[in-house]
Amino acid sequence: MPAAPMTLFAPIEPYQTHQLKVSSIHTIYVEECGNPQGQPVLFVHGGPGGGCEPWHRQFFDPRKYRIILFDQRGCGRSTPHAELRENTTWDLVADMQAIRKMLGIERWVLFGGSWGSTLSLTYAITYPQHCKGLILRGIFLLREAEIRWFYQEGTSWLYPDAWQPYWTHIPEAERGDLLKAYYGRLTSPDPAVRLAAAQAWSVWEGSTARLIPSADGAARFAEPQFAEAFARIECHYFMNKGFFERDGYLLARAHQLHGIPGIIVHGRYDVICPLRNAWDLQRAWPQSRLNIIADAGHAASEPGIVAALLDATEQFATLE
Repeated sequence: MPAAPMTLFAPIEPYQTHQLKVSSIHTIYVEECGNPQGQPVLFVHGGPGGGCEPWHRQFFDPRKYRIILFDQRGCGRSTPHAELRENTTWDLVADMQAIRKMLGIERWVLFGGSWGSTLSLTYAITYPQHCKGLILRGIFLLREAEIRWFYQEGTSWLYPDAWQPYWTHIPEAERGDLLKAYYGRLTSPDPAVRLAAAQAWSVWEGSTARLIPSADGAARFAEPQFAEAFARIECHYFMNKGFFERDGYLLARAHQLHGIPGIIVHGRYDVICPLRNAWDLQRAWPQSRLNIIADAGHAASEPGIVAALLDATEQFATLE
């Protein structure tokens, strides 16, 4: 098997775009790139609320893959922007099914990182018969301990400088439950209150995503349109515990992934989604292989993670 390239494939444009009406409120953006006869793969972005970017198309050999990207409800090019109504994990799983049916695909590969790994796992557990394989990065299982680690206390011990603006944005009396405090502001009727909270929340995450912090990367998270959808939708999902019936839902149902091959890529120094998440998942899903990247954090753009993901897409290009 030829080695995968160490850098992303060349930029490409969609050959087809769709505006798919999925509820009385929501319309989602869907695009297709690459080879219409190639291996179908669905790119499942992070956040929730992160949206897709053009470079996300470049993890896949366009000669071998039919590359499908979509912006989840409320973000990116989907409308209405930053909308929380009718926006749950199960709505997104239903949207993925609607995309699959619209495009006439019986089985596909799912490629998801961070929250995209959460949503990909949820879909695969619910519809294993439609999954050829999973390529997952920066595993996030949406357990209560994971939320507390990043948004209340944990990563704060490693990045006290980046933590300070996130922490001090909330008055001292409310700091015992930062998630609740931010939710109140992110759902405020005052646009200025919403935006200020969204930027504080979003920049905190952007500042901790890479092993070597990037000022440019953090700046993107402060952009108002991005920050409002990203922070509002994330906080909405986390306040509702991912809309799962119990804590640890995905690990408890990982046996339903039996027979689905998976490649897990995770940075050793991921402080947003600690490596323990990927370790626990791999132990519960023996058909998966865990690739720990020794010199990486959480971001999909870090060199070691890029190389491992490209290798994974090369391996799965001919998966039956």
